Amino acid sequence: MPGSQIIDAHHHFWHYNPEEYGWIGESMLKLRRNFLPSDLEPELAACGVHAVVTVQARQTLVETEWLLSLAKEHPWMAGVVGWIPLTSSNAAAHLEHLSPHPKLKGVRHILHDEADDNYMLRPDFLAGIKELRRFHLAYDILIFERHLPQSLQLVDRFPNQVFVLDHIAKPRIKAGAMEPWRTGIIELAKRPNVYCKLSGMVTEADWNNWSFENLRPYFETVLKAFGPKRLMFGSDWPVLLMAGTYHSWLQTVLHVIEPLSESERARIMGGTAREAYRLSV
Repeated sequence: MPGSQIIDAHHHFWHYNPEEYGWIGESMLKLRRNFLPSDLEPELAACGVHAVVTVQARQTLVETEWLLSLAKEHPWMAGVVGWIPLTSSNAAAHLEHLSPHPKLKGVRHILHDEADDNYMLRPDFLAGIKELRRFHLAYDILIFERHLPQSLQLVDRFPNQVFVLDHIAKPRIKAGAMEPWRTGIIELAKRPNVYCKLSGMVTEADWNNWSFENLRPYFETVLKAFGPKRLMFGSDWPVLLMAGTYHSWLQTVLHVIEPLSESERARIMGGTAREAYRLSV
């Protein structure tokens, strides 16, 4: 049944080169290669994943066009969260150009790498966000926990815009720190237009020694704060490979949600992504 089909709401593809992927440092050597649909498709088949949402990894229009071209070739790529220069006076024109692509479902900017923690509150950035609703596009919020106060301000300016929080706002799992993340995440979850991805958690933990118990309090917090209707499964593949396998992360999430009802589990594993990104799968 469509309601029970698994959708991976967050993963990446790339043609690796050191100039454009400078964030892949010496400790991440296994990511220094190409990751393409032919690499992911066997993982999806082995794990019973029906469809994916592909998310930008570079801040270029060329990459956005490339991802959309891949999605056209691969039916299991149900949506793309691309990048456009939101601070540009031409932001609307770029959206006009890309909007005919039916699989463009959202936009993301790598906020947590900006030197200015208030970048998302710049007038030119806000002007770009304002354009998204006209094109029925979600906005993916990629931040560290320290950016939660600014994210609240951003979301409150656009109560009718769909926002999707990536990687539960990257709490300091390795340090076992719950605050100020817990307080911020609970407050952000009060905004009904904000969804949240169960993704990117193991790479915020100790890559070699994380356990389910390390992750449990973070899972419990977002489950209580957002509820199944606004949580979605995401793998963050291939970044995930620094700390685990596709199968191990999928099984971890399934274990977490096992006590929930069948309809709640189906929501997290596919239904929420289908709603937030307006997917046709």
